Amino acid sequence: MAVIGVLALQGAVEEHLKQIINTGSEAVIVKHPKQLEKLDGLIIPGGESTAIGRLMARYGFIDAIKDFSNQKKPIFGTCAGMVLVANELEGSESAHLEIMDIIVKRNGFGRQIDSFEANIDIKGMEAPFQALFIRAPYILSTGDQVEILARIDEKIVAARCDHMLVSAFHPELTDDNRFYKMFSEMVESSMVSHSS
Repeated sequence: MAVIGVLALQGAVEEHLKQIINTGSEAVIVKHPKQLEKLDGLIIPGGESTAIGRLMARYGFIDAIKDFSNQKKPIFGTCAGMVLVANELEGSESAHLEIMDIIVKRNGFGRQIDSFEANIDIKGMEAPFQALFIRAPYILSTGDQVEILARIDEKIVAARCDHMLVSAFHPELTDDNRFYKMFSEMVESSMVSHSS
């Protein structure tokens, strides 16, 4: 059984855990970098990216997650999680993990009061996905290897590249677990390649 962790420094951790369990994987709350060694996949949830970034640095997660990524173990970043994995942030000299070839605009859709829901078409999904955007970022541009999964008004809001998956919205706050199934498949595929 795949073991998928949720970084528990801030954000909607319990909701992610429930979604992971619903896909048939084991869900783990991650509070210490050492725990990453026993995981097959990692979810970095939403929250306040600057605060999570500081906590990641304080508790030694930056290098640990980079090592995890270097092993090609899947990582799913949602909302602030997408900001944290980006190689570059618009208007900022420094990014956090720099493990995905995307340039992200923080709070791209506005402030908390500008939060919204939208039914969006996702590449590879037959029916639209009801996405909840809360002070959401979006991707300004991607590297050549990044597959764009969804856009709103030409703004990129979901993407995948190799072992990385990101969404600008919060799939954990819906009853629709198709993103978790997609991530689970990435994790299971990675487990097969790691065992061979």
